[in-house]
Amino acid sequence: MNTQSIKLTLAPNWRAYYQLTKPKVVALLLLTALVGMVLAVPHLPSLALLVPAIIGIGLLSAAAAAYNHILDQRIDAIMTRTHQRPLVQNTITTPRALVFATSMAVVGMATLFIFVNALTAWLTFASLIGYAVIYTMYLKRATPQNIAIGGLAGATPPLLGWTAMTGEVTGQALLLVMIIFIWTPPHFWALAIHKEKEYAKAKIPMLPVTHGAEYTKTLILLYTLLLLPVTWLPWLTQLSGLLYLAGSTILGGCFIYYAYRLKFKPTRKTAFQTFKFSIIHLMVLFILLLVDHWVIHY
Repeated sequence: MNTQSIKLTLAPNWRAYYQLTKPKVVALLLLTALVGMVLAVPHLPSLALLVPAIIGIGLLSAAAAAYNHILDQRIDAIMTRTHQRPLVQNTITTPRALVFATSMAVVGMATLFIFVNALTAWLTFASLIGYAVIYTMYLKRATPQNIAIGGLAGATPPLLGWTAMTGEVTGQALLLVMIIFIWTPPHFWALAIHKEKEYAKAKIPMLPVTHGAEYTKTLILLYTLLLLPVTWLPWLTQLSGLLYLAGSTILGGCFIYYAYRLKFKPTRKTAFQTFKFSIIHLMVLFILLLVDHWVIHY
């Protein structure tokens, strides 16, 4: 029996399964879902709803990430940032990963249906289908606007948190979705510029591959300019106060600065620096929403 066969017959360690869930991505999604829960009600959210909602949304988000690993094995093997993933390295077999992902999806759906509400369960399931099937299987391979369209699936967690608390979709919840939806293209296109050659090698029609880096940089700058006023919408609709307005303006100005540097004064590291800052931008933005809400109401 060769080394690879022995490796496959041994029970894979828990870290490999943990990697399948894309924990850092899921953590950011859960932060935005938590903010949606807190902002949805004028009082502290009920733990009887909040805890199962976080568990259910988290499990379905992790399942979507695992399905993405399963479906993207060929691409992951080509790209340096993903070639160490468990399925590529044969740390976990595809059937095991499929059982793991499906089990999380079933438990997550059951948790939301039983302890939260059907609306949240179905919306979360729709987000899973949007990311794992529509984006990963079709859009990612079919159009350079893949992330601009498919990003909607990743923008829904604040809405899921909101519906978990209220059982309804409201305009203010959709404003939170809009923020992430507009944020996603400049966030991911910056990474796509940094990894342009690898995407081209994997035959994935990311925007820098099909339209060139300069065109993509222009769109990143335009999106960051659009994102700034969009982040003001919670304040304009009285969902947040001046603390959030000030913080979102500073964050938006910094994101525009990074995008400006990427377009007009790039270095070898500028695209990846812009990508990394975009993560900080979204995380701090939603923390500001949380803190601002706490200051106003408590």
